[in-house]
Amino acid sequence: MKDLTRFSGKEAQIPPPSRSSQVPPQVQLVTILDEDAGQRIDNFLLRVCKGVPKSHIYRVLRSGEVRVNKGRIDQTYRLEEGDVVRIPPIRVAEKTTSTAPGAEFKILLEDNSLLVIDKPAGVAVHGGSGVSYGVIEQLRAARPDAKFLELVHRLDRDTSGILMLAKKRSALTNLHEQMRDGLTDKRYLVLVHGDWKNPRQHIKLPLFKYNAADGERRVRVQADGLASHTVFVLLKKYGPFALLEAELKTGRTHQIRVHLSHSGFAIAGDDKYGDFALNRALQKADGDRISFKRMFLHAHQITFTHPETGKQVTLNARLPAECENFLKSLERA
Repeated sequence: MKDLTRFSGKEAQIPPPSRSSQVPPQVQLVTILDEDAGQRIDNFLLRVCKGVPKSHIYRVLRSGEVRVNKGRIDQTYRLEEGDVVRIPPIRVAEKTTSTAPGAEFKILLEDNSLLVIDKPAGVAVHGGSGVSYGVIEQLRAARPDAKFLELVHRLDRDTSGILMLAKKRSALTNLHEQMRDGLTDKRYLVLVHGDWKNPRQHIKLPLFKYNAADGERRVRVQADGLASHTVFVLLKKYGPFALLEAELKTGRTHQIRVHLSHSGFAIAGDDKYGDFALNRALQKADGDRISFKRMFLHAHQITFTHPETGKQVTLNARLPAECENFLKSLERA
């Protein structure tokens, strides 16, 4: 017997067969809602058919077992609202129960399309690489009725500040297009150690992503890397430190950190590309200077076009208290 499912985001994943009943999997007929319009059929199937090998997904696509509106399609087909997708009988992995505790974060903007929060330092945006859960898992646990919630972009675990999430597939697709086309404006506040000279400086260095021997993800400047461009503006000097605003012209992994490190300026508290002796010294108070135990990198402003209203939106997140207090102590020192 065939089943007709109204599909919306993550809530209508194909139910796994019961082990006790041993009922074979059935054909699924899934009606696409607006949240998933615009998504490629192969990516859609990979998401809803959890635990099914990628090779098997592409095999059933090539064989014509997957149909849209009763017709054959290839893997590049983009779903439209109202499409009826026929998914052949596929055994999927048993759904695992999330162990992430529900949590909410400071909200900068929330509407029907978007959720923008001020992420604290020390919190990963998602689970993986030794991290059981992150912001996205905690928010989903706190909002069990949310039909769709996905990260629009990422921040390093030790970076604080503005993090955007989409509550609709259409908003996610729109914002990804804006970022890909360079239509968003992301700015960070960063404190570096060294004698920064120029009021405004462009750094254009190609970045290459690789895995270190221990499996850790790293980035280095390399001639055949991806073109990367950051604009730095000097805001204020604090003795041997300089507070900069970094404007991302491209959005590569660890871009600000590697551009500064390669140029001879360590970010205060950066434990991956920074000055380790400096970091150890900063963790202890010295006279009027208080201790500082995190990386001084904060996503403080973003400008984008709202995916539904078409209006330009600019959001700001002020420096966390520990960063503001550290700067005040540098002024006294």
